[in-house]
Amino acid sequence: MTSRAFVLGLSLLLAASGCGKRGPEEGQKKDDHAKEAPSAVASAHGSKEGEHGEHGEQGKHGEHEELPRRVNLSPAVIADARIRTTPVRTGTLAITIALPGAIAADPDRSARISSPAEGKIEEVHFKEGATVKKGDVLAVVRVPELGKVRGAQAAAQAKAKAARENVARLKALLDKRLTSEQAVIDAEAEASALSAEAAALGTELAAMGAGAPRGAPFLLTLRAPLDGTILTRDAVIGQPVAAEHVLGSIGDLREVWFLGRVFEKDLGRLRVGAGAEVELNAYPTTRFAGSLEYIRQQIDPVARTVTARIHLQNRDDMLRIGLFGTAYVATGGDQAREPRLLVPRSAVTEIGQKSVVFVKLAEEGAFEMHDVVLGDSALGTVEVLSGLGEGEEVVVEGVFTLKSIVLKGTLDEEGHH
Repeated sequence: MTSRAFVLGLSLLLAASGCGKRGPEEGQKKDDHAKEAPSAVASAHGSKEGEHGEHGEQGKHGEHEELPRRVNLSPAVIADARIRTTPVRTGTLAITIALPGAIAADPDRSARISSPAEGKIEEVHFKEGATVKKGDVLAVVRVPELGKVRGAQAAAQAKAKAARENVARLKALLDKRLTSEQAVIDAEAEASALSAEAAALGTELAAMGAGAPRGAPFLLTLRAPLDGTILTRDAVIGQPVAAEHVLGSIGDLREVWFLGRVFEKDLGRLRVGAGAEVELNAYPTTRFAGSLEYIRQQIDPVARTVTARIHLQNRDDMLRIGLFGTAYVATGGDQAREPRLLVPRSAVTEIGQKSVVFVKLAEEGAFEMHDVVLGDSALGTVEVLSGLGEGEEVVVEGVFTLKSIVLKGTLDEEGHH
């Protein structure tokens, strides 16, 4: 019993020894596997990072290369977009003089609103910034003097009518030899005098701007003297007004002036009729084309400058009275510049922070986008240093349509990705 127990214990001991020897080997394998696992994960992670990195670099370098360079349009779209081209030419930019100044209203297109006589404002029908037509009612003023004039006119008209009727009666009596010819002459003179008095009072009413009575005879209606925009208003109901008080002003701003200051040293280089471009502080990327219309004859004794007037069309109603800016006026001395390729400013647009133009290809309806490097610019024309060749047809009208198609194509591609 004792020997059997001894043999069984020895067997268990040997079995335990065998298990202990295998444990370190398996542990080593597990450790080796644990060491290899992070490498495998890092490799996979690095691979992904590499892929992302390459994709990121490719995205950075290929951002503009992925833009479609060619646009094909049907004749109907070209006609609807009013696409027009002009050839690239070699020439020299005009030499210009910079004139600081500001936008001003044309006095021939401006008017002030005022009452011709003292009174009190009863109604106001205009607001600053509103557009009005000639003849629109702007305000109604109670003018006591107007009632007196209208009353006198009515009395004179009644007396003149009675005098004319008296003349007719006396003429009938004269035919019957019942009155003298002198009585008829006196009656006709009196009738003429009363008619003249009534007419004079009517002229006075017309000078006051009073038409037919509107309600009470002492109410005066003030109307817009021209088409335009209300620039200022200084009128409220109940406000007393005098003849010299300005209630508001109207300006037709479809055409305006730019009044620039010319220094004495530059006066001899300017000529009336010269082309000009105006750049305003409010719109630094937009130029307004015009022409030099007048150079004032009198010099400012303090600033030693002369005022030059440039006529401008108010494109898209962007111009405001008083906006400051600079006018660039051509002097005619373009021989001093080096000849370069020139294109109209309207041909150049910006896509992806690059200046580009669209060139018309030989194939019908086909246009190609060219990156260009620009030089100086003047009077609506830009120098092209690279990216175009002389004689190529560039789009000068309808550029926005082509640009929209290019950008839309890019967005469509990003959407598919």
